[in-house]
Amino acid sequence: MLNKVRRFIANEHLLHAEALYLVALSGGADSVALLLTLKELGYRVEAVHCNFQLRGEESLHDERFCQELCRRENIPLHKVHFDTRSYAALHKVSIEMAARDLRYHYFFQLKETLGADAVCVGHHEEDSVETILMNLVRGTGLKGLMGIRPKKDGIVRPLLCVSRHEIEAYLHARNEPFVTDSTNLVADVVRNKIRLTILPRLAEINPSVNEAILHTAEHLSNVDRIVQNVLQNTLREAIIPVDSTIGEEDIPSTDHAFKLNLKVIRQFPAPSHLLFHVLRPLGFTPSQIEETAGHLEGQTGQVWTSSTHELTHDRDVFFVMPVEKERKHTLVMPEPGRYVYDDGLSVRLTRKRLLPSQSPSFSRSQTIIDLDASSIRFPLTLRRAAEGDRFVPLGMDGAQLVSDFLTNLKRNRFEKRGQLILADATGTILWVLGLRISDRFKITSHTTSILHIELL
Repeated sequence: MLNKVRRFIANEHLLHAEALYLVALSGGADSVALLLTLKELGYRVEAVHCNFQLRGEESLHDERFCQELCRRENIPLHKVHFDTRSYAALHKVSIEMAARDLRYHYFFQLKETLGADAVCVGHHEEDSVETILMNLVRGTGLKGLMGIRPKKDGIVRPLLCVSRHEIEAYLHARNEPFVTDSTNLVADVVRNKIRLTILPRLAEINPSVNEAILHTAEHLSNVDRIVQNVLQNTLREAIIPVDSTIGEEDIPSTDHAFKLNLKVIRQFPAPSHLLFHVLRPLGFTPSQIEETAGHLEGQTGQVWTSSTHELTHDRDVFFVMPVEKERKHTLVMPEPGRYVYDDGLSVRLTRKRLLPSQSPSFSRSQTIIDLDASSIRFPLTLRRAAEGDRFVPLGMDGAQLVSDFLTNLKRNRFEKRGQLILADATGTILWVLGLRISDRFKITSHTTSILHIELL
């Protein structure tokens, strides 16, 4: 078994020779074998034992056993006691879930304190088989049928390559005792029912049922690698960054707004799976994602909201952006100078004289404008566009709602909501930032003073 575990660790790149690892030690065969195997392979390990105080004297016996084992093997042991029943009642979760939450919270807290590289647990082949069947019964996707992963989220499972029989044979060969948790012998929870009832019945049909299920899981793991590769390539084509700091080859993080090209999504063999891959990590529920998939040909304007993000159907894209934690503030500028609106935007106002012999130069940049200063009244205000805001767009005679102006430019509701305007002391809009100045403040042949505005 030792060589088998050594090869598995190397093939899966699970452990590093120089690192410290915590081993979850219950006293059962799996955890004892894991601790001794890693020590024998030369890894630096320390044991962690959790007493959940659920089995009275049996729990205390297991704790004493772990203490004696670690003393004999000269391995540091960290112990903790939990009031598991009180935690379960307080958080309204099952005893099994309470125990899981408590131990992993403690494991990771201790891992950070000691500077350990990972937490090692003793899951083996049968545990993976049981997990696959549990997921199948409950309903699952492809990943749920792949079994337990060797390494995930700081948890390492070096014994996934061996069976329970191999573990016990290893311990018997060393004449090494272990304890048995009596609760594992009662078919009262789902995993125990599968272990004690379902798998023995399946073995009547196929004595090698465990190997068959694990072989299928390995096939599905290979399929998943192919699927992930196709998904990533498709997403690079489907995702349109909104933030200019995102490269075209990058998948935007949850901190950035982005668009999904619906033409690409419609052409994908499984549009709902593609959307699930993108939207589930952003907090959208399966039912919401199913709705979006059914809305690929639907009317624009529909909005879906998760706890962290919003999505709207805008013509031929889905526009996704983080939920605003707070509305952007209003910036009042009492005189020419430089002002900071937020981390990404500053404004510089400069008043300039225009002599009759001079001809003003007009910038084609969306971030630099010149206005006739003669009728502009300070202080100026930079704020979000509000309902009912009106201005006279350059080149027009009459006033227009800013919202209608943005609609004509095909701006979606998120872009409208974030649009900034600059107004003077009378409330008259001078500029819809980055888009159009007011015709009332354009430079003419009679202009003698210019207000030069730059967005920095």
